[in-house]
Amino acid sequence: MSRPLKDSALILEDFKTYLGLERGLSANTSENYAVDVAHLMTFAEAHSLSLDKIRESDLHLLLASLRDIGIQPRSQARLISGIRAFFKFLRIEGYIDNDPTSLIEFPYLGRTLPDVLSVEEIDAMIASIDYDKNEALRNETIIETLYGSGLRVSELTGLRISRLYLDEGYMRIEGKGNKQRLVPLSPRAMTLISEYLEQRASQPIKPGNEDILFLNRRGASMTRVMVFYVVRDLAAKAGIEKTVSPHTLRHSFATHLLEGGANLRAIQEMLGHESIATTEIYVHLDRSRLRTELLQHHPHYRM
Repeated sequence: MSRPLKDSALILEDFKTYLGLERGLSANTSENYAVDVAHLMTFAEAHSLSLDKIRESDLHLLLASLRDIGIQPRSQARLISGIRAFFKFLRIEGYIDNDPTSLIEFPYLGRTLPDVLSVEEIDAMIASIDYDKNEALRNETIIETLYGSGLRVSELTGLRISRLYLDEGYMRIEGKGNKQRLVPLSPRAMTLISEYLEQRASQPIKPGNEDILFLNRRGASMTRVMVFYVVRDLAAKAGIEKTVSPHTLRHSFATHLLEGGANLRAIQEMLGHESIATTEIYVHLDRSRLRTELLQHHPHYRM
């Protein structure tokens, strides 16, 4: 049997404490969830409902009213997240026996995906590199590494020489949340990195950047903005009218693998996607399987 409900204001304060202490959410997220629950309480009061009497049909009515006044799906989804957390809290605390949000679905948000480059467009970018310039080899290596391994631009700029295993065809990447993963290198990227390392050895290097792979003209680590300009400039020279950024190459990497029949799980592991990139996966990473996926399905691995 459920406990009697406290005053709404007191319950809301207890909920915020629960979010911070037990869920470990930030103060900003906790406050946003509290605002969502305040909307729920206003709705409940307007319909003469106590919180323990709210049913799934009532929540559908609430969501319908949000749609009617033009609240966007993303905002609706955020409100559903807050309300779900609240009813979970009420159940944990014994205020309710059944959770009315268990069957509530999130609205379809859609997703604007970045443009995908064809293999021919990527090859055209590489072909547009002016080898009369000192940075030509570095820039080709950057394009091949981004596209051949699907790196985030921050992972590329932070790539360290000590984390390259060229004899084995891998590099160790530190991604979001300092999580590490092993990512295969294409044969072309391995060749280019070896050549670039020879060239780099003759370049003056600023202290503290000795282990950073990609350097600017002054011997310091390249910034994300610099890589963005390199990619955008080569796309323009290749006559590509799409919006192209380093992330376009990452997205093209994943798309071409998927279209080529690669295993989705392997693609997610190589990208270091948060939904599957856990420490356990990194520890037990089957490197030979990932490399086989790339050798079989990535265009630049079949060259």
